[in-house]
Amino acid sequence: MSRPIEVYYWPTPNGHKVTIMLEECGLPYTVIPVNIRENEQFKPEFLAISPNNKIPAIVDPDGPDGKAISVFESGAILQYLGRKTGMFYPSDERKRVQVDEWLFWQMAGFGPMLGQAHHFRVYATQKVPYAIERYTTEATRLYGVLERRLSAREYVAGEYSIADMAIIGWVRAYERQGQKIEDYPAVSSWMNRVLARPAVARALSIEV
Repeated sequence: MSRPIEVYYWPTPNGHKVTIMLEECGLPYTVIPVNIRENEQFKPEFLAISPNNKIPAIVDPDGPDGKAISVFESGAILQYLGRKTGMFYPSDERKRVQVDEWLFWQMAGFGPMLGQAHHFRVYATQKVPYAIERYTTEATRLYGVLERRLSAREYVAGEYSIADMAIIGWVRAYERQGQKIEDYPAVSSWMNRVLARPAVARALSIEV
């Protein structure tokens, strides 16, 4: 039986990606909290695993050739677990390209831009109208991209995949990003469909 994967985690959209994938694959894992509110991500022992001092990161004791491996960056972790299990990350190259396209769309644009909208709208100690307008407008554009994509399919790459897992945590916080989910009926239906999955519900309920 596989030894548990160590998950260095905090309950953020990026942290949720990994626990969703682990729950969906049925892999054993142990959550190791990294309290980013108390700057635990800067501790040397965590930096040895995640040199960019960001959660999540994992250590798989049963890595390639049976040797332990650490992986940082949520997208890289999803791809690694997909290759390890053969689940939710297709081996067919054309299908895999579609998954990778939408995974990297989330990593490069959807997550960072929505995160900035969230920050300037909710957390910034000073309200900066230019920043609020800039990032809220970009969030709206990105939601439009996702709406068009989902208008013709149930999941972003056709079948449920790591790309959906990467996106769902961000869409859940649509209100803080200045969005109205009723403006995006296809996104709303997709969100409810993904959130209804038992593995997703378990992953999102993890407390630290």
